[in-house]
This record gives sequence, C-alpha cells and structure tokens, in this order.
Amino acid sequence: MKRRFFHHFIDLLYPNLCLICNESLMSTENQLCLSCFSKMPKTNYHLLQDNPVEKRFWGKVPVERATSFLFFQKGSDFQKLIHELKYRGNKEVGVTMGKFAAADLLDSDDFKSIDLIVPVPLHEKKEAKRGYNQSEMICNGIAEILGMPVVTDNLYRTAENTTQTRKSVFERYENTQGIFGLKNPAEFEGKHILIVDDVLTTGSTVEACIQALLQAKNTRISVFTLAIAT
Repeated sequence: MKRRFFHHFIDLLYPNLCLICNESLMSTENQLCLSCFSKMPKTNYHLLQDNPVEKRFWGKVPVERATSFLFFQKGSDFQKLIHELKYRGNKEVGVTMGKFAAADLLDSDDFKSIDLIVPVPLHEKKEAKRGYNQSEMICNGIAEILGMPVVTDNLYRTAENTTQTRKSVFERYENTQGIFGLKNPAEFEGKHILIVDDVLTTGSTVEACIQALLQAKNTRISVFTLAIAT
C-alpha cells in the first residue's frame, strides 16, 4: 500500500507523458500513448522487395534487404522522437522504437535470418559527449525482440567527420569516404549482418559502413533505419 502511494506521488511530481501529444501514459504504455502509436507513419518496406530504401544502394554496395520503420519529415510530430533520442538524452526512446520496429520485422523471413546486429558507430569523442550511441540503443531494442546479438566493438569510426547537415548528396558522399574500419574481419565472415542507423537521408554513411564490412569474406548485409527522410 505504501509503495503504491509512493509511486502515485512520484507520478504527480514527474508525470509520465506521451512524447507526441503530452497526454498522461497508462501503466502499460511506454514513451507513446496508444493513440499516437497507431498514427505512426510506418513505411512497411520490410514487406516489399526492391523498395525505395533498397534502391538507394543500387549500383553502390551489395545489400540483401533494406528497410526503414517510419517516414521522417521535418516539423512533423514524429521528429520529436528523433530529437529526444539524439539531443535530449532520452536513450530509452531508441530501445522502445527498436522493439516496435522489430515486432514488425518478425513478419519478414529475410530479416529473421539475421545473425548479428551492428550499429553505425559514433566517433569516440561524440559518443563521450552524448553519453551513448543512439543507433546502439535502437539495436538493443531490436535485439530484445529478435533474440540476436549486438556487436559494437568490431566496426569502428576512424575519423570524426564534419556534420552532414546542409551538405549536398555528393558532399555527404565525400564526407563519409574511408571513415569506418573493421578490427576483426574474421568475426563477421559468413554472417548475415544487420547494420542499424537512426535516419536515412542519402545513405552515404550506411554505404561507407557497408564498404568496411565487406572486408569480411562471404558476408551478407541488410540495412535497417528507424526513419527515412522524405
């Protein structure tokens, strides 16, 4: 009884609110209320071969499958989720959204054949400043549902490139060339790897990761991002 009263008191001081509509969450809800969850702009590209995400890599790097969970538009309600994850220290958003997305990925045999999940790495200086890698948080949520290991100590960023904001497609490509490396290619040999990032814009960062991963022999690579910019 005392514990329940204490929790109610804490809820009054620090109400658990939906990140989109700011309404109070039920005890069974996490980060989003059921109403906002039902309005998420899902792509459902995981069910569609040769979808727009996969086409972004055609003629550049070999990709088995690729998908993004949500459509991302600047100024939309769901931009708040990305800002919470990347700039406001709410790493639980990444875990929660990763779980939501993975529940959908279970409908695709292609994504259920993944062996390892690998986040796009941050440079160590940026990760230290932010306190975590947002892509790793998404991976952790996916892993909880799909039951596959997350590997964070093999693929690494060799240089701290400048921000991609306001760069052209070609400038983004130049800005990401050669900035990733692989410490132990043998660890990934013969594996089907899911590379995970937060938002797909031109795909240049993920493409650079894939180029590094291809050092591992007979590896297959699929791509997941939480959102795709439209």
